[in-house]
Amino acid sequence: MSVTHSERRGELYLIPNLLGETSVDASLPPLIATITNGITHFVVEEERSARRFIKLLCPDRVIRELSLRVLNEHTKPRELAALVEPLLNGNDVGIISEAGCPGIADPGADLVRQAHELGIKVHPLVGPCSMTLALMASGFNGQRWRFLGYLPIEGGLRKETIRSIERDLYDHQETQIVMDTPYRNQKLFEDLLSTCRPETRVCVASSLTTDQESIAVHSVQTWRSMGVSLPKSPTIFLLGR
Repeated sequence: MSVTHSERRGELYLIPNLLGETSVDASLPPLIATITNGITHFVVEEERSARRFIKLLCPDRVIRELSLRVLNEHTKPRELAALVEPLLNGNDVGIISEAGCPGIADPGADLVRQAHELGIKVHPLVGPCSMTLALMASGFNGQRWRFLGYLPIEGGLRKETIRSIERDLYDHQETQIVMDTPYRNQKLFEDLLSTCRPETRVCVASSLTTDQESIAVHSVQTWRSMGVSLPKSPTIFLLGR
């Protein structure tokens, strides 16, 4: 027996999440809660935290009545079909990442790509993005910049990669943005300081939008003299001139 889908396609909403412990009003416009309140199908990176976030946005929602499906780094390409099914059946779907904006350094991009291929409308909603917030606060070139995400863990390859992205900084006047898991912040920071030129400027932006927010910009030479120990909290590193 063949399966038929609704003539009306649902629409895909990219729902931004908070970057850390902060109030909803401080980071998200009221429209986010209004749209979220009207959606019953969600694709989330982590189910438990997504339930908490939805309840925070929409306190009156009965969370157990919602459909939450997981899309994370372990999701296989063949599993995307099941995630698209509610859209094909006429249901609007919201994507919620663990932090920030879906699709930015996030597996939600795979579902967005699938939606476009099927002719489904995609709606990006306004919310915090740690990369762009850090770039805004750095004073570095905002016309040409590159987000490289996580660098290799192996020490030799990581330092080789750092030298390469620093060359791009000087050759193309291109701000370079990298990150790591919070518990490896200090190691990445030390590798940047030991590898980069003394005059290269480094912005360290931690816990953005929260009460613990910290943003500082110094040359590598100055950072070396300060002996800074970084917190184990979400941090973005930028290389600039």
